[in-house]
Amino acid sequence: MTLQKVKGIPVALEGDRAVAEAMRQMNPDVVAAYPITPQTEIVMRFSDFVASGEVETEFIPVESEHASMSACIGASAAGGRVQTASSGAGIALMWEVLWVASGSRLPIVMHVVNRSLSAPLNIHCDHSDSIGMRDAGWVQLYDEDVQEAYDNAIQVVRIAEHPDVLLPTIHALDGFILGHSVERLEKLPDEAVTEFIGTYTPAYPLLDVEHPLSYGPMDLQDYFFEHKRQQAEAMVHALDVVAQVAEEYGDLTGRYHSLIEGYRLDDADFVTVMLGSTVGTAKCAVDLMREQGVKAGLLKIRCFRPFPAAAVAEALADRKAIAVLDRSLSFGAQINPLCLEVIGALYSHGFAPKLINYVYGLGGRDTVPAQICEIYQELVRIDREGVTGSVLRYLAVRD
Repeated sequence: MTLQKVKGIPVALEGDRAVAEAMRQMNPDVVAAYPITPQTEIVMRFSDFVASGEVETEFIPVESEHASMSACIGASAAGGRVQTASSGAGIALMWEVLWVASGSRLPIVMHVVNRSLSAPLNIHCDHSDSIGMRDAGWVQLYDEDVQEAYDNAIQVVRIAEHPDVLLPTIHALDGFILGHSVERLEKLPDEAVTEFIGTYTPAYPLLDVEHPLSYGPMDLQDYFFEHKRQQAEAMVHALDVVAQVAEEYGDLTGRYHSLIEGYRLDDADFVTVMLGSTVGTAKCAVDLMREQGVKAGLLKIRCFRPFPAAAVAEALADRKAIAVLDRSLSFGAQINPLCLEVIGALYSHGFAPKLINYVYGLGGRDTVPAQICEIYQELVRIDREGVTGSVLRYLAVRD
């Protein structure tokens, strides 16, 4: 695709409203959604666009998140371009049908505003919801700021619908931190978004009566394994597609988003690895440590599924010490999900650096630059003395 570079329009928007605005510009055929904090403002604002006739979307206000994903599955199988949004317990309630969407190879887009899971009841951010669905067969991108939330909201449509992928796709923005915070962003003209995502032509629409087919049939030991292998191959293909779509979007906007992104990484001895909005906080910590003479660096993971293992291993090779930060817990595991992926990438590519895993920010707990500076200071000690005690640590938690 060859697109003319366009200049964006500077606006100030909350993350949720930025996503809703991107949805308006994309004008999907069907949106089925249920309101849940802190995602509510996305579908609330989008429903205004529907009511005012600014979009032609069929909006389905369902009775639950299970119903919302079920409606999305039906609409996508019928041949529509379909989107939804959810958070926390809403994603948990649609758990069963997440697998139906991916197993049926339906390019549904879901905007996820990250929220913790009960109990205790908490409506603030951690990554338990989206990280929890990491094995559900959905492509996953993570947003650092409101601009990236807007950009990713547009890109995921192209990724999901690519013929080599055809998998449901999410992008995740941290609840309240991005969803309800106003930031400056550059919004594309409507026609540029329309041209970028193009016209969706479904390969196997259920309503094509000339070529009848079925979705979700009984599939036992005869072919189930082969169909799961096909899904796995599609996820492998998605790695190149995510990068390709990002490159084209960068050519259009001047904003290039990679699978992974380094900050002051080239000569860094001590590196933190993370995803989501805390990346911005960590950049401040990197600058502070550099002023103290510590060669600190940061590796941001933008694409978590499929995990870009080779790129991560190359970026982290030959570092003195590494800390991987997880905003979710894998109960009973020695380490947590993002760290597990990083260790797997390093080990499978022949690297075994000194490495620790920090859990941070559960339930929306603030993470400030001084706390991340403490992590870098610990990495300096680890370089001298080695890793002592458990590899797993908890940041800013009371005993």
